[in-house]
Amino acid sequence: MTEHVTLSRKELDRLQIMTRIAERRLTRRHAAELLKLTERQVYRLYAAYEARGAAGLASAKRGRPSHRKLAMAVREQALELIGERYSDFGPTLAREKLVELHGLVVSVETVRMWMVEAGIWLPRSRRARRSYQPRERRACAGELVQIDGSRHAWFEDRGPMCTLLVYIDDATGKLAELRFVDSESTFDYFVATRSYLEKYGKPVAFYSDRLSVFRVAKGSKAGGGTGLSQFGRAMNDLNIDIICANSPQAKGRVERANKTLQDRLVKELRLRGICDAVAGQAYLPVFQEDYNRRFARPALNHFDAHRPMREGEDLDEIFTVQELRKVTENLTVNHKRVIYVLEDTVENRRLRGHQVTIYEHEDGALRIGHAGRTLRFRAHAKDEARISQGAIVENKRLGAALAWIAERQRQRDLEHLANPEISLRQKKRIRATAGLTA
Repeated sequence: MTEHVTLSRKELDRLQIMTRIAERRLTRRHAAELLKLTERQVYRLYAAYEARGAAGLASAKRGRPSHRKLAMAVREQALELIGERYSDFGPTLAREKLVELHGLVVSVETVRMWMVEAGIWLPRSRRARRSYQPRERRACAGELVQIDGSRHAWFEDRGPMCTLLVYIDDATGKLAELRFVDSESTFDYFVATRSYLEKYGKPVAFYSDRLSVFRVAKGSKAGGGTGLSQFGRAMNDLNIDIICANSPQAKGRVERANKTLQDRLVKELRLRGICDAVAGQAYLPVFQEDYNRRFARPALNHFDAHRPMREGEDLDEIFTVQELRKVTENLTVNHKRVIYVLEDTVENRRLRGHQVTIYEHEDGALRIGHAGRTLRFRAHAKDEARISQGAIVENKRLGAALAWIAERQRQRDLEHLANPEISLRQKKRIRATAGLTA
């Protein structure tokens, strides 16, 4: 009587080879090469095939319990404890409690398998997918502008990877601003947003993700003690709201635009042989116009919700990093490990114990102000070794002194570059001013 067995794909391949050997259409040596086995193993397989047919090729271990299988009593004890105490625990946490509190040493995957078989845990593959209700477009242009950064190999292998900042109007799907940048930094968003405002005016709100550029976690008092990020503070000064999406799907308009750009824009850049961000930025207005002609649509309401800039809204000052610092009794303020000494005047003496604002521009230039007045100051770097100011140096030793100074300055620049707390933009600024290579 023929023995019925179930063969795996590997065993079916072996059966085909054994059949060809039996029909004398294949030698055992050639069969060994095809199966990547030794000739001795092929002889044993063929002997089993002759004795039992296809069943002789099936693994003898199939259907037997593993020698490492845990006792049924352990499984029952674990499931009983999980059902009584940890029914709402996930497999990882339940396993931790079984080990720590009950001394049942089992793997996470074993606990997960037991919980799934017992119906206590539903694996992710069987869960109902979360549905995202479609949201209607806003009615007016300028009512809501979605913004996002897409890091991608925009120039493929012809140039470095960079980030594209994308501004898209929710009502029309129109690309309003595109800009290649190194990373999603505050100053990069300042530059892109300023360009947007100068073209269209002020929208009602920007819609972004929860990047730290837009959102300060846990009510931190960054950005002047208001709990806002620097970008949020700038938008507050311009009376523009910023809304952070709870998920990527919530700002699906710009997410879908990113995918389209990663397809179309990459190919357009390739066709034109563009290899860097500078040339790419020059081409973006042309691409943007073509994209909007193809994909943008009219708004439901023809009213434009953009507002004009007001008098007194100085974008040069608003788009700076602003931080409050307290003036000491010695008329000094501390900022980024540097002491700034205010000019000793009657007006400045009245600021002792008060807070002043430090305005930092993209190029690193600083301004200190208070109540609309700019304060004169000088920098006094701390904890850095230096030659005493006004030291007398003989003419014949001047070259050596300058060389020593240059080396000290180079070492300080290298120490600053090694500091993980400074931004990529600050590192680029240090390299440019010090003549250092990346």
